[in-house]
Amino acid sequence: MATHRFTPTHYHTTIGSHEPVLHIADGDTVITTTVDARGKDATNQVVTPRGNPQTGPFYVEGAEPGDTLALHLDHLAPNRDIGWSGTVIAANVVDPEFVRSLPENELAEWRIDRARNTGTLISPKTSLGELTLPLAPMLGCFGVAPVLGQAINTGTSGEWGGNMDYRGFVSGVTVYFPVAVPGALVHVGDGHAVQGDGEIVGTGIEISFDVQFTVRVIKNKKITWPRGENGEYIFTVGNARPLDQAVQHATTEMLRWLQADYGMDYVAASTLLGQTVEYDLGNIFDPAYTMVCKLPKRVLAGYNKTSSC
Repeated sequence: MATHRFTPTHYHTTIGSHEPVLHIADGDTVITTTVDARGKDATNQVVTPRGNPQTGPFYVEGAEPGDTLALHLDHLAPNRDIGWSGTVIAANVVDPEFVRSLPENELAEWRIDRARNTGTLISPKTSLGELTLPLAPMLGCFGVAPVLGQAINTGTSGEWGGNMDYRGFVSGVTVYFPVAVPGALVHVGDGHAVQGDGEIVGTGIEISFDVQFTVRVIKNKKITWPRGENGEYIFTVGNARPLDQAVQHATTEMLRWLQADYGMDYVAASTLLGQTVEYDLGNIFDPAYTMVCKLPKRVLAGYNKTSSC
């Protein structure tokens, strides 16, 4: 197991089978940086075109189609002192007759205090004054290459991950992705200092990041949609539009997980989910919506887990 420090020199606004920037091994750790959604780096300078530019991809030796890649988010943190966000609710999350009253969406500027772990609204001037929020750094867009050599725009999401904008993707979380191409080809980007559920103004507080992650290859473990876990929950991710289809993907993946790794039949799994499941809303702004199906680990205490995911 090795630790690699990687300084990116170029970025991708698609997630796909691009030429890898670095080969790493099972168990290795990568320390790197990302730019913000508009291509600005740690100096707040534009270094690449906008559109959730991705650092990578990183080729994981030994990862093959039919495996699962575990991506542990060791450390995520803003690396500059200015962030930005949208200011107006997206038209698709309000009633149609209300859309006509919405003003033009301008950008807000936020001062990021990394020592105090806060973000403070600088502009525009509103009745909120200098609104100050605690930071909760998360990755908005990341994943692995999709099947068939595709390169898919970072504005959307699917089985490979992508622009999920789920505020649960924070330091300490492990995310599991289905491997579709040799090497998995890990991409990371779109750091948010803070974001509410749904990314309903089209952004979080967008900012460049310092990122550290560790990879692990789970051989011959096939999953269909992204999965994850933290200290309290296991969860599954569905990406689709309309929203009910995203719910279906996430719930079905959770049923698969409970059946395969916890030995439950569908009646047991359904009964448990029916009374204990929690749903989180990820992205509801971009072409594919994201729904997260969560199950508290405490309700699984009597089951012997048979697999890593």
